[in-house]
Amino acid sequence: MGNILVIGASNGIGQKLAENLSESHNVFGTFNKTPRSHSTIKYHFLDVLEDEINFDFLPETIDSLIYCPGSISLKPFHRFSAVEFENDYKLQVVGAVKCIQSALPKLKLGNNPSIVLFSTVANKIGLTFHSQVSSSKGAIEGLTKALAAEFSPKIRVNCVAPSITDTPLANGLLNTEQKIEANASRHPLKRIGTPEDIAQIVEFLISDKSSWITGQSISVDGGFSTIKI
Repeated sequence: MGNILVIGASNGIGQKLAENLSESHNVFGTFNKTPRSHSTIKYHFLDVLEDEINFDFLPETIDSLIYCPGSISLKPFHRFSAVEFENDYKLQVVGAVKCIQSALPKLKLGNNPSIVLFSTVANKIGLTFHSQVSSSKGAIEGLTKALAAEFSPKIRVNCVAPSITDTPLANGLLNTEQKIEANASRHPLKRIGTPEDIAQIVEFLISDKSSWITGQSISVDGGFSTIKI
C-alpha cells in the first residue's frame, strides 16, 4: 500500500482520484477553499500560493505526487490583464514547482515514485480565447519533459492533457443542456469527459503497469486533438 499525495483533492478530478486511490493506498489530500472529510483520506489545508510549502504532515516517504489545481479563464487576448496572467501562471506552474521541490526528498525514498501533472487539449491544437491557459499548460508540458530527464531513472514524470471535463471548474461552460450538447458534439466520441475518465489514466500512470513510461503528455480528450469527423 503506497503513500499518495494529491494536491487539490477537494473537487472534480482531484476528489475522484483521491477517493479511488484511497481504496488501495494511503492518500493524503489537500484542499484550499472547500474543506473535505473522508473516512480514509487524510485531508490537510494547503495554499499553493503561499511563499513556503511545508509537507510535515506526510510520512517519511511518498510514492506519488499528483498536482491537480488549475483554472479555466477563457478571454480574448486583449481582455485579460498582466496580473490575471501572472496569477494563473502562479497557480498552475509555480505552485506545482513549489510542491514538487518540497516533496522531492520524500519522493526520492518512495517505491517506483512518480509525479503526474495536468496539461490541456488546447496545447495540442490552437483554440480561440485559450492563450492564458495554453501558456500555463505549455509550461507544464515543458516542465514534465525536463523533470523526467533530470529525475531519471528514479522518479517518473508524466502529464495528462484532458479536453473539457464535467467538473466544478468547467461549470460555466456546461451549465445548460445546450452547452453540454454543443461541447459534446465537438468531440469524435460525442460526449463530455468525466472525472472517472481522467482518474483512470492517472491511476495507470502511478502504477507499476506504467513503469516504462516517463516524460509523456497523454491526451484524454475523446479524440478531439487528433481526429476530425
